[in-house]
Amino acid sequence: MTIQTEHLKLILLTPNQLKLWIEDIHELEKELDCSYKAEPMEGFFLEIVKGQYEITQKDPNNYLWHSFFFLIRKDDRVVVGSADFKDIPNKNGEVEIGYGLGKEFEHKGYMTEAVKAMCEWGLKQNTVKSVIAETDLDGFASQKILERCGFKNYKQEETIWWKL
Repeated sequence: MTIQTEHLKLILLTPNQLKLWIEDIHELEKELDCSYKAEPMEGFFLEIVKGQYEITQKDPNNYLWHSFFFLIRKDDRVVVGSADFKDIPNKNGEVEIGYGLGKEFEHKGYMTEAVKAMCEWGLKQNTVKSVIAETDLDGFASQKILERCGFKNYKQEETIWWKL
């Protein structure tokens, strides 16, 4: 599945492509004809992706709610970031979105464009009534993205929760 925006192609990774992202990023670059320059696949982020891959194996029918979208810049096929829905929509119709960019691509509007497009797609699905997101208290860049996309802050504890 692909979602098009003005500057980006959001390409949903298949379960096999998700596995390649973890194990052989160069092979994945060849398969998708792209150059990966987004978040480094290491540490906590790598563990998140591995966890989502394991879930796609247990719940293959819902893999699009567990996999990641590569955010590929149209003009040069560079992967600037990734985004995902963290799980299937809950019984209240909420689905959580997560996202990250490579450092060199921050403050260029790519993530606002991608989040808007993913939310528009998500809200068209029968099982989705709202999209939620969580930010750190000091995650000002991420908070600005959510505000630009129409999210409202609805809960604050150790983190801030947002809803569209």
